[in-house]
Parts: sequence; structure tokens; C-alpha cells
Amino acid sequence: MKKESEKLNKIILFYNPNSGSGMFKNNLDYIIGRCQDAGYLVVPVRAAHGTVIADFLAEISREGTQNEYRQIIAAGGDGTINVCVNAMIRNDIYLPLAIFPAGTANDFAYYFNIPGDIERMVDIALGDNYTYADVGKVNDRHFINVAAMGQVVDVSQKTDPTLKNTIGILAYYLKGLSEVPNLKPIKVTLTTPEKVYREKMYFMVVMNGKSAGGFKKISPDSEINDGLLDVILFRNMGLLEMPGVFVKILQGNHPSSKRVLHFQTNSLKIEASSDLPTDIDGEHGEKLPLTFSVLHNRLKIFTLEDNMGEETI
Repeated sequence: MKKESEKLNKIILFYNPNSGSGMFKNNLDYIIGRCQDAGYLVVPVRAAHGTVIADFLAEISREGTQNEYRQIIAAGGDGTINVCVNAMIRNDIYLPLAIFPAGTANDFAYYFNIPGDIERMVDIALGDNYTYADVGKVNDRHFINVAAMGQVVDVSQKTDPTLKNTIGILAYYLKGLSEVPNLKPIKVTLTTPEKVYREKMYFMVVMNGKSAGGFKKISPDSEINDGLLDVILFRNMGLLEMPGVFVKILQGNHPSSKRVLHFQTNSLKIEASSDLPTDIDGEHGEKLPLTFSVLHNRLKIFTLEDNMGEETI
């Protein structure tokens, strides 16, 4: 049996070497050195289609050695964080999670005001301040930030990875604009415990956080630990109306537009008259129909300030 002093002496470092501009990869030795100086042994796990982190967490769950680890650090974009969180939930891992934003889209980290400076990232990860975060669930998968559907939400799936890493979020915008002339409204039915909505829409998002794809104010009223999802649906509109709605999205004023449906719920089912491309945290999503729910306060995130409140998990 291990002594108490030998527990909590390891850190799992899950990282994607291909995320973003490679900033994390260039600072790997610095991160490991800082953790070792603080008295922690770093166990690096390189991202490889999600299976490695899932297998690793399954092993420590099976062996009952979760309590030997202080935390998990996940370095990459939203897709990398999503893989890590899905593996944590499926294996009943409740270790605190530190986020190192190192991808093209870092919306989850943006919500928590995680800085882009590597030294400050490590400071936060080695600190003792936390904030709880909800996790969304859609069918059998989980998402940290956004699930989206419609003819324009598969932009990230069609955009060349090299282009994304070179010009960043601008690649999404340029690709999205090229899709506008081909848009056709789709009939959808949204069923919640409170109401049933029947709409014609171009695209929609189900938000846990506030931003998506670099749009900082796409869901300005969202709170990541309120136990609710924010549903934002962009209704059928003329091409001439789109620029005005686009400007409102940039300003965060679109929820007040008559061309936008916005509501909050903790449970949702989406059905459509035809199949739709879907996206979960920037990766290919599930096939319709989609059933949503919320895992309230499932994650404990390292943050600059402590905002724990009352624990409910």
C-alpha cells in the first residue's frame, strides 16, 4: 500500500502536437520542468485519434489509481479538450482539469479567460483556484462548448487543416461566406419540457459556452455552470437580410432579432425534415434526431480566480 505522501504526485499531460501553430510543442520541456520543480511527475500522453487517452484513463480507473494523480492538463484546441473530457466521463474520472489553449479554436478556454502566455498557463495549472463547468450531452457523446447543425456548420470539417493553422479563424469566415449562395432553409422540430418549436432554419447552435468558431458573442447570455443549454436558431431569411444579422452576431445583439430564436433549456430533442451536417466542438457530429441533456458541474477547471460556489456533483 502506498503512503499518503506518495499520493497526488503525478500529472497527466494530454497534448495534441499538431494543434494551432505548434506553440505547445515548443514549450513541452518548459512545462515538464515547471511541474517537476513543483514536485510532480509528468505522465505525457500524446493525442492519437482519442484512443490513447481513453485507454490510459480506463486503465487507472480499472486499477483504482485515480487518487495518485493531482490533475489532468489538456493542451490543444476545443477538439482536443473534447476528446479528453469524453474519456474522463466514460471512465468516471473526476480529476481537476487544466486547459492549455493551443488550437485554432479555443472557445472553451476563452470562457475561463485562460491566457495565451505559456508561463501564466502553467501558473494557473499549478495553482489551487477552480471553477465548476457543465458538460453537454448529445445522443451518446459529450461536448464542452457547442453542438451545431445546418448547411454552414460543417465549415471546419471542409477547411484545409494547413490553412486553418496558417491564417487561423479567418479561414472559417472565408469558407463560410462561400457557402451563402447555396443555403436552403430546413424544417426542424425542437421539443423541450417547456414548449415545442416548429421552425424553418439555416443553421443553429446549442451552446454551453459563450463563443464558437471565434465568434466571441454568439451566445452572450450563456453561463457554463447554470445547468442549462442556450439554443440559438437562425431562421429563414433573405440574402439581403444576412449582412445585418451577421453584424448583430459580431456585436452580440442577435438574440433580439426577429430572425433569431433564442431560449434556454436543460433537455432538448431536434428532428428535421432532412438530414443535416452536425458538428460537436469542431468535429463531425451525430446523425439526427439529436437528444440533448446537461451534466451539471461535471468538471472542475483550474482558473485564475476561485469561483467554486456550492458543489453539486
